[in-house]
Amino acid sequence: MTVSEAESEVFAPASIAPQFVDARLKGVSVPGYPGGVLPQSMAEGYAVQDLAIDMWPDELVGWKVGLVPPQHRERLGAERLAGCIFKTKVWDAGDAPTPFRAIAGGFTAVEAEFVIRLGQDAPADKTEWTAQEAADYVGELIVGIEIAGSPLATINLLGPPIVASDFGNNDGQILGPVIENWREIAWEDMPAETFINGVSVGKGGAASIPGSPLAALAFLLGHVASRGRPLKKGMLVTTGASTGIHDIAAGDTSRVDFGPFGSVACVAVPA
Repeated sequence: MTVSEAESEVFAPASIAPQFVDARLKGVSVPGYPGGVLPQSMAEGYAVQDLAIDMWPDELVGWKVGLVPPQHRERLGAERLAGCIFKTKVWDAGDAPTPFRAIAGGFTAVEAEFVIRLGQDAPADKTEWTAQEAADYVGELIVGIEIAGSPLATINLLGPPIVASDFGNNDGQILGPVIENWREIAWEDMPAETFINGVSVGKGGAASIPGSPLAALAFLLGHVASRGRPLKKGMLVTTGASTGIHDIAAGDTSRVDFGPFGSVACVAVPA
């Protein structure tokens, strides 16, 4: 084996992150995982993500939370994972469907979300949270759609560390109406149903998120503090795919019906 071959088999976050960033900036796919050597732990995945966050030419304004599939949890020591959301990738829903990009040859999906906007800065040194403690930091609860997207078509198939390494498979967030007086409403009374091209593809709601959206926030508060990136007032946190992860292609439209809390619509366009 030559030296170059040996080097090519080493997991190297500093060479992986720029390739993901470049592909995202250009809106093009990558043929396989950059460098070929996959992150094996969540820590390795976040090492790539942290480098990419620092390289990305935009302001970090929020985070997405996703579930680690049950078959991976014991090995990885994690039930949830985090991804980053940037300022120019947050859109307010209007009357017309909000356009978002689908990278040809990459991965694109929509997820019905209950989104928390932080009402105050979180302490930088607190890394363990309960859902009850997290509730005190909620400024608003908003319905919306997360755009799951990556230049890597197989991102979800390759496992959670790979998802974490590329922005947590996030490519945008659409914000819909605020749920007024949310603390007085049961999670079971916050429904969601996702449609693609007029066909229902998933039903659920806030109660579909394990432990409630507040459990997702509690995880994230501790997780990002442990990475030296504590949550600040005004930041957004998407709490989980409440009806599932629904693949979508350029030209497709999607709408999420949140029952009494309104609906949010979007349309995928070529990158």
